[in-house]
Amino acid sequence: MVFDRFANPILAIHSSICARKVQLFQYISIRQNMKYYLELCYLCSLVTILTGLLPSHGSMIRVLDVGEELLKETLLLQNGDCLYQLRGLRPHTWYEVKISYPASVPTSFSLRLSRGISDNLARKLLNTEKLIFKTNGMYSLGEMYVAVNVEPEGIVAIPGEQEREYVMFNIVCDERLMGISHKAWYIAVLVLLCLVFAFVVPSFLPPFLLPKNGIQPLHDPTVIKDS
Repeated sequence: MVFDRFANPILAIHSSICARKVQLFQYISIRQNMKYYLELCYLCSLVTILTGLLPSHGSMIRVLDVGEELLKETLLLQNGDCLYQLRGLRPHTWYEVKISYPASVPTSFSLRLSRGISDNLARKLLNTEKLIFKTNGMYSLGEMYVAVNVEPEGIVAIPGEQEREYVMFNIVCDERLMGISHKAWYIAVLVLLCLVFAFVVPSFLPPFLLPKNGIQPLHDPTVIKDS
């Protein structure tokens, strides 16, 4: 009887301690699992951020503003492709998309104009670095894209140069006026000013600076010598 009187409290205390240990182990296990999941989520977030910061060369969507040239764009040389969203288009206007790249890298570019990312009925020009198109009214100026695809072609022109994994190029979308891009108009105006200057300035020069007999024609027999 005396043993039972002391044994029952001891068993109760032991059972309570065992239950506390089980709860503690469960708590520690839950904390460890939560820590594992938190670390896993943190690692996934870090990988996602780093992947977004690193330059990717696969299929992607980039922005191409009218009149602003994008320099040193890169694509995979083997079936590399990307989409350029055209921004700043005006209705009823001609535009020209041009690509320039080093001649030492033998590549073949393909340009495709589409009105959506999944537009299968798109206008496609193969083996060209230039795409000319005209926009319609305001209702049709939705999201317009230019798809660029590149494939290797030929061999490397530089001796001892290994084939590259990526190709670098510049791309620009210019507005055209009367079939000529705006930048070309500046050169044309400059050439015209030079011609006007060349014809007008001699009339203001003093006579002693001008040739007396003028320029003899090439068919003048006096300038032909016997051989």
